[in-house]
Amino acid sequence: MRIAITGSRGIPNNYGGYEQCAENLAVLLVKSGHEVTVYNPHYHEYKQDNFHGVRIVTKWNPEKTIGTPANFIYDYLCMQHALKEKCDILLVLGYTTASFFFPVLHKRKSILVTNMDGLEWKRDKWNAVVKKLAKWFESLGAKYSDHLVSDNIEIKNYLLKEYNKDSTFIPYGADVFDQPDEQILKEYDLEKGNYDLLVARLEKENNIEITLDGIVLSGAGTPFLVIGKHHTAYGQYLKNKYKAYKNIRFMGGIYNLPHLNNIRWFGRYYFHGHSVGGTNPSLLEAMASGSYIFSHDNLFSHNVLGEHAWYYKTPEDIATLLADIPKLEEKRKLFGDVQREKIKQQYNWKKVAGEYEDLFKKVVR
Repeated sequence: MRIAITGSRGIPNNYGGYEQCAENLAVLLVKSGHEVTVYNPHYHEYKQDNFHGVRIVTKWNPEKTIGTPANFIYDYLCMQHALKEKCDILLVLGYTTASFFFPVLHKRKSILVTNMDGLEWKRDKWNAVVKKLAKWFESLGAKYSDHLVSDNIEIKNYLLKEYNKDSTFIPYGADVFDQPDEQILKEYDLEKGNYDLLVARLEKENNIEITLDGIVLSGAGTPFLVIGKHHTAYGQYLKNKYKAYKNIRFMGGIYNLPHLNNIRWFGRYYFHGHSVGGTNPSLLEAMASGSYIFSHDNLFSHNVLGEHAWYYKTPEDIATLLADIPKLEEKRKLFGDVQREKIKQQYNWKKVAGEYEDLFKKVVR
């Protein structure tokens, strides 16, 4: 099959979850014998036209000049190019900005498959008008896509209830990490087992402020790493709020995956605050790295982690948990082993790519 993947900020990944999904999925589909094209914005650092057999097509994206509205231009240019070349499958990762064009796309013989991601219209960073617009985009994606993919059972249930549209449940994936190298910690001035961390985009709905308030309230002096790009208005707000707490370290984004895996592996506790997405890639990578996980209490995370994690909703919840370290340590090995086994059995990239391939074959037939 000829498969085109749009909706990401390009590969190799230097941004986030969609990019990691596009990278792994594209490479594995090429290994299965398919022709795969991934679209990169013109400002992406990778300038070659091939990545491990995946064809890279570069398209103009003025995001760095005009901000979010640029994604309408970028999505349109990518989709039109893919459809002009008459791909068999056009996989769109996320409906935001792309679905605006779904009703007028000349699909010819191409089949439009959309990964609907999470509940974008619930994101706190947007005002009421933008949230309504995002909800409308969601409805367009649900209505005009030939097939929908949901990455979490709760998203599948939501799409069925809200739009009476069935979807194929295919989660994100991760690779089990089993080659720890303690020497890497020296590059970040870290000591094995003597730091806690979170990995996330610094956005309100990822509950970073609640998490850090809990750390402060607990009185713990253990170093706490905030890993994610912080050169934003909200990132600056967080840095200003917690600048008096020397144990809270804003590390910026770390995209060297072996380094990030080692940081997760040797950390004490891993905090996952995401609340409006489906199955979050950074959570799966934490599971794959044997992290001992504290998660925001929501249906998406419960669906992935089950009973083998600690949950919180308020700073007080975190302080209460950290007040009884011996109780926490009793569960460390059990919780870590269960989550790593889930990655091996349910959330590995080969299985995920195989499920996408099966879906594509089915809809093409």
